[in-house]
Amino acid sequence: MPASLAHYLDCSSHSPPHSLPHTLAPPLDTRFLPLSREEAELRGWSELDVVMVTGDAYVDHPAFGPILIARLLAARGLRVAILAQPDWRSVTDFRRFGRPRLFFGISAGNVDSMLNRLTAHKQNREGDPYSPGGRLGQRPDRATLVYANRCREAFPEVPIILGGTEASLRRLAHYDYWSDTVRKPILVDAKADLLVFGDGERPILELSERLLRGEPMSSIRDVRGTALLLPADEVATRLAGPEPTPIELPSFEEVAGPDEAARLRFAEMSRLHHQQSSPHDGRPLVQRAAGRAVYFNPPSLPLQESELSALYDLPFSRLPHPSYAEPVPAYETVQHALRRGQGCGCSASVLRELSELRRLDDFTGPVSDLGGPTTNLYGMYCDDAPAAARCRRRSCVAPDICPHLHPAHRPLLIAGHPGATLAMVIELALYLKQRALRPQDVQDFVPTPMSLATAIYHTGRDPLSQDASRLVYSARRLRDKKLQRALLMYWDHSQHELVREALLLAGRRDLIGHGPGCLVPPAARRARPAHAVVAADLAPPT
Repeated sequence: MPASLAHYLDCSSHSPPHSLPHTLAPPLDTRFLPLSREEAELRGWSELDVVMVTGDAYVDHPAFGPILIARLLAARGLRVAILAQPDWRSVTDFRRFGRPRLFFGISAGNVDSMLNRLTAHKQNREGDPYSPGGRLGQRPDRATLVYANRCREAFPEVPIILGGTEASLRRLAHYDYWSDTVRKPILVDAKADLLVFGDGERPILELSERLLRGEPMSSIRDVRGTALLLPADEVATRLAGPEPTPIELPSFEEVAGPDEAARLRFAEMSRLHHQQSSPHDGRPLVQRAAGRAVYFNPPSLPLQESELSALYDLPFSRLPHPSYAEPVPAYETVQHALRRGQGCGCSASVLRELSELRRLDDFTGPVSDLGGPTTNLYGMYCDDAPAAARCRRRSCVAPDICPHLHPAHRPLLIAGHPGATLAMVIELALYLKQRALRPQDVQDFVPTPMSLATAIYHTGRDPLSQDASRLVYSARRLRDKKLQRALLMYWDHSQHELVREALLLAGRRDLIGHGPGCLVPPAARRARPAHAVVAADLAPPT
């Protein structure tokens, strides 16, 4: 496989690889990928190569990850169809397109399915922005597991590849906020062959190429950015093999218990994974669970600027599928937005994406948003390439800012984050008031799987600290989280009662009053009803 992804996507300068039997679509062909068997037949396809299953509605836009991957495969000549928000209650929908020749690709969608349904306070959300009409209930909880099991039931012999946010974040033993338990790596529970984590473009291209050459899925075990299940005897062989020898993480059974020892092992697991997360020199990892073992290849190498540009030049229509009678709210957020959050500082690709917006009939000129998953890292870069190649840090800004990073913005605010005490949030609220800053909304911390912040929340310890005995505070009770959020909304009259409660709890009664240094006014005295009779009224006159 050529090293450059741009080589794969450059349809104008060369013909497709000999192993891809289908011709490439014209560069400006913005036809939707088939959403039904009838649409596939209209293209003359009696058989599909890949069926991409997603928990989101089909919006043909690069902001929707599973669709980006589907478009990438289609650009290489593969016959790809979209199975969007299938009915998971039976196997029927998963047989809609017949048996795919290469594999099922499965993603829960742009967001973890549990986070998509529940708020930080574990209450049902008012709607699902990734569904037509914003309707809830269009995907199951833990959608990756459910979809994988249905695909296996539909066609037992077809390879299944997991990907997307939910699969990536749950690839290790992980703390699940919604059940308040540690769950097994998702591959142990899913009836799947392989998991693609992180940026999936390089891995999915290599996998499809090797499958097209006739290589069985069971023999594909060395693709960077993938994880797979191994039998016990092969685990022992790999652990004793040549460099790079895999690092064995604490097992699921060691980290899943409710006791203090399990929490310490969980913190150790998080630290080891963090140290090996560099795509340049990270080593393979192994984790045992339920009598099996998950083997993690090193992360995929990051895409270069030209490769990112080639991805966004794919022929997206940038519209929801016309079969939807209701709008998809998430599309309305990104339809006139530029995804500047590529992290490369590439103005050329932004200009090209702007030219794509101009082709839309409803685009009148204003750009609604400059966004992306890493927006506040836009334009940042490492000034030491050799150091970057050896770097084992997962974050350029935590636990402290790397001296090689050129930060362009200050970190954003967030309520309930591990390490944030009530006293700290009060100081932040005072900072905001002194500068006449009134946040219109405050993000609540949600312990999503795999992050260091979630490891701190679950274990009470910083996995990167050398002092395992040092405890880190986290607001775990829902009431405590509400108090922190209310403090940052100090100006909102509806939050004043909670703010007063927080200030009294922190011993800061001095901040309740009408003075310029106060956060909130005192509680209004309740007027006594005219008919009320109290003991003082009945006392004899003196």
